[in-house]
Amino acid sequence: MTAPVDRASFLLSQQDIDRLVSHAVVSPGAARQTTYAPFTGDVLAELPTSTDADVASAFAMAANAQRAWAQRSPRERARVFLRFHDLVLERQSEGMDIAQWETGKARRDAFEELIDVALNARHYARRAPGLLREKRRSGVFPALTSTVEVRHPKGVIGIISPWNYPLTLAASDAIPALMAGNAVVLKPDHQTTLTALWVLDVLRDAGLPDGLMCVVIGEGARLGPSVIDRADYVMFTGSTRVGREIARRCGERLIGSSFELGGKNAMIVRSDVDVERGTEIAIRACFANSGQLCVAMERIYVHADIADSFVPRFVERAQAMKLRGGVGWGADMGSLINEQQVERVRAHVEDAVGKGAEVLSGGQARPDIGPYFFEPTILTNVDASMQLCDEETFGPVVSVYVVRSDEEALELANMSPYGLNSAVLTRDTRAGLELGRRIRAGTVNVNEGYGAAWGSTAAPMGGMRDSGLGRRHGIEGLLKYTESQTIATQRLIGFGGIGGQSDEQWAGLLTNALRTLKRVGFR
Repeated sequence: MTAPVDRASFLLSQQDIDRLVSHAVVSPGAARQTTYAPFTGDVLAELPTSTDADVASAFAMAANAQRAWAQRSPRERARVFLRFHDLVLERQSEGMDIAQWETGKARRDAFEELIDVALNARHYARRAPGLLREKRRSGVFPALTSTVEVRHPKGVIGIISPWNYPLTLAASDAIPALMAGNAVVLKPDHQTTLTALWVLDVLRDAGLPDGLMCVVIGEGARLGPSVIDRADYVMFTGSTRVGREIARRCGERLIGSSFELGGKNAMIVRSDVDVERGTEIAIRACFANSGQLCVAMERIYVHADIADSFVPRFVERAQAMKLRGGVGWGADMGSLINEQQVERVRAHVEDAVGKGAEVLSGGQARPDIGPYFFEPTILTNVDASMQLCDEETFGPVVSVYVVRSDEEALELANMSPYGLNSAVLTRDTRAGLELGRRIRAGTVNVNEGYGAAWGSTAAPMGGMRDSGLGRRHGIEGLLKYTESQTIATQRLIGFGGIGGQSDEQWAGLLTNALRTLKRVGFR
């Protein structure tokens, strides 16, 4: 089903834009940049852009604010994010409206982002104080060596976030960085600047000090190097190609970095699957956010014993999806972000069809709904000669393959150079878990597409191989923004031996001590 766009339902007022832009670091008289509403292609906003000098000012401002912030206890910092949690939920309609205006996504996808932001805020507000607390560690000599581990913030964190999940990716990396005592300079994608500024607006209402989080506006190719060259740590979400470039730049500066990059994610459908539940999961896994989701499924391996019932039902569900533009509820799938994304999706589909792939559902752009809409598309008979076999499409396109065994599905799932996310659908959850352990991906969802792993904020999330370095969420998602320091205090006997002993006698004493410590179970 489709519905036309209500053009009057989504235009932002200049007053709203000016209020949000007032939070950005831009110079008076700055050059301006146009953003467009994906639902219609109409002008959405004329935004001022930051210069390299503005980036330098943002880092200086953030560094100044960070010194006082770092002196606050983690529990005091946590109170800001508990208030932020509540405000995000209270102001959710406003946040979802702006995200829809800028991305063209369905409202249920915007809501998913908003809930994720609240989850992250609550998780780190509750957990970070304990994780950041000074901890005692075993010393080299029992009772004679006292050792403590201290966590210090790194300083100013540079975050470069993409357009596809502008609420989540503006907030979910900034929250642990700030909780750890750092400041943040955020460079969002230029198309989704207003969403990022809304996140900052809510944070400031929650009590975040002025200057502690700064947003700069502009194209990544122009401002990204300025951010990377000034940051004490870099968090980047985006393409594998750009991730490699940023990693090289960070390596030259010897600063830490973390990357969530591309994926060509695989779903394995075992022979025992519940078809109704399985196809419902597969629809969300493939077509959430119009497929513009790093963890979306782009490959499905269906066991031959179930294929004749699973595939037709999957196709039926895809054909029943409601595509609609405009702000508000009611759409199953929204728009792609821009013409470039439409062309990438179209090129992958046309290349595959031209080489023998069969379209089971969709396959066409839908300019009758809006300029950047594309139907949810399912293909079969896809092989390695086709672009979409191995390349990330990042759109509402999935390839279905029929396999004869779990082992065949596993082998094919692991053939990709990527390793971000994966899924196993089965009635036998123990078998699904065992199969999941053998998939080379940072996250595996059993009987879910991505939400179970992504939403488990206490557990790490990130990619293997070409899908990234480091992790967000969990302990690592916080501690990566800190420097660990070990302070050890030695008492009575030092490392130079006991007075009057020869080196040989001292070595013998230490040898016997080590043997004794092993026997008594000392670590």
